[in-house]
Amino acid sequence: MSKTDKSKHGLCIAAIRRNTVKPYDFKWTKFYKANSDFSYSGIQLELEENELLICSTIIDSENYSILTTQRLITKENGIKSIGNLDGVSKKSYGNIKGFGNIDLTFGLVRLENGADLKYFIETREASMVMVYGIKMLIEITSLTDKNVENLTRVWNRQSDKFQLGD
Repeated sequence: MSKTDKSKHGLCIAAIRRNTVKPYDFKWTKFYKANSDFSYSGIQLELEENELLICSTIIDSENYSILTTQRLITKENGIKSIGNLDGVSKKSYGNIKGFGNIDLTFGLVRLENGADLKYFIETREASMVMVYGIKMLIEITSLTDKNVENLTRVWNRQSDKFQLGD
């Protein structure tokens, strides 16, 4: 098994589910088992071939972050930034605990070209969705195809406990 969009998506969703406290009914943050689950009419997404949605933090149509298997898309105050995730590295997750009674923070990744790209994170329990989506995608880039195959096989064996519908 190679690092396909489908394998990246499956591993990221499994990591999110294993590290996020139920119920998954957060104010702004969601993860997607299928692209058809994306239901925001005010946001136009043009996905590449085979590109799959992983998760998002959407405050409104002018302020959001969407993580896909290929890109991170952030729109802040109407200004859109898009980063390809090849060669990306984590820089910061921000104040994910919500200290100071804040509901949103910014994470930061360093793109392969050296530019920084920030993304919205809903704080507290919801933060694990974006954090583990980004974290797993970064880890996948450093894995060999054989490592991805082994990791997928191990997680699939435990799929009875972690069904996407939970």
